[in-house]
Amino acid sequence: MSTPETNPVSTDATNEIRDIAEVAAVEIITTAAVHLMSAAAVKCGLAAGDDAEELKDLDEARKLITALAGLVTSAAPEIGSQHAGPLRDGLRSLQLAFREASTFPDEPGKGPGEKLTGPVN
Repeated sequence: MSTPETNPVSTDATNEIRDIAEVAAVEIITTAAVHLMSAAAVKCGLAAGDDAEELKDLDEARKLITALAGLVTSAAPEIGSQHAGPLRDGLRSLQLAFREASTFPDEPGKGPGEKLTGPVN
């Protein structure tokens, strides 16, 4: 039989489950959104540093922004405008940054996540 002494991983997993159980859903949702935003910003070429252009990958940015749009759009009614507003603002900024970084910008309404958010100008 496994005990905490013979299987410390089991104890760590139990502690992690308890820790996550104490975190409010709004915090988990906003944390996930911030991770998507940060990754999308890097992929749009907005990273700090001299290698920002090397890290730019608009195909990857499109996927991340679309995923973010889905999360923000679906979570907004659940998390309230106090939390959803800043997420929407960040999403819109990324959509505009993507358009600006594109050699051939998408038509309004065709950019990443715009099927979910509507056209971004």
